[in-house]
Amino acid sequence: MTAFIVVWLGQMVSILASRMSQFALTIWAYQMTGSATALALVQVAFITPLLLMSPFAGALVDRHNRKLMMALSDLGAGASTVLIFILYLGGGLQIWHLYIAAAISGTFESFQFPAYSASISLMVGKEQLGRANGLVSLMDAGPGVVAPLLAGALFPMIGLSGLLTFDILTFVLAVGALAMVFVPQPPPTAEGAAGKGNLIQEAIFGFRYIFARPSLLGLQLTFLFGNLFSGIGFSIMAPMILARTSNDAFTFGSVQTAGAVGGIVGGVVMSVWGGFKRRSFGVVAGFVWSGLMGMLILGLGQSAPIWLLGSFLGALAIP
Repeated sequence: MTAFIVVWLGQMVSILASRMSQFALTIWAYQMTGSATALALVQVAFITPLLLMSPFAGALVDRHNRKLMMALSDLGAGASTVLIFILYLGGGLQIWHLYIAAAISGTFESFQFPAYSASISLMVGKEQLGRANGLVSLMDAGPGVVAPLLAGALFPMIGLSGLLTFDILTFVLAVGALAMVFVPQPPPTAEGAAGKGNLIQEAIFGFRYIFARPSLLGLQLTFLFGNLFSGIGFSIMAPMILARTSNDAFTFGSVQTAGAVGGIVGGVVMSVWGGFKRRSFGVVAGFVWSGLMGMLILGLGQSAPIWLLGSFLGALAIP
């Protein structure tokens, strides 16, 4: 587990710092524009290249050294943060700069997850896979608990520049951790050989695989539309709370933290219970619960205690 733990720690600290700087940039953008649309467009700028690049990113990760792919992803995301930092210090940062930085970050993010997730089973033995996946889940949820509270408390004291500086330093730490370890390449497989071809052919192979399996296609479509509509709600949560609290960073951070805590509690419940015997029930019930117990309460709420409850309950069913 040693090599995995080194990489995991580097990524954990980097993700924590990135979420803190993203939190601070959300506050800054809303203070500058007062526009929910402006904040939503930052998410669009991040997600669009991530979606467009993902089919090709998976094929490129399979073709090239996975350690190099992870390092390039960290460097690309770090470069976008450095760009924002320089513009902010020079007094020239504008909202459209965030769109460019988000697009750069989204492009490189499309390489990070396939390379990292596909390397876990190669870096640890089969008997350690459960432990490794538990740590990966913690890496996803843990920063979500701490980052909003830390950023909400530190933002008034060190400002956007201080949080961006911390973010840049942790990108260097993440790349340094990767440089210290050996990440093995996977052995050839029959499935891999069947999908061989040029980059376009290898990307299309993934779609052919899904379309040939109706149940898998149905599951993908369920998540597509479920996440589409929940994404609309989440994109206006930040401006709604900031508008109703006079840009109170701590309240906004607390609501985000409540959601992260709900996700962790839901994950613990799932690990003990194991979920429905028919997994499709869990998928549908999770979406219904998150909508009724999360989005509905958040939308109707007019004060922090109600938002905290809605955020917690909404995230509880996601695992």
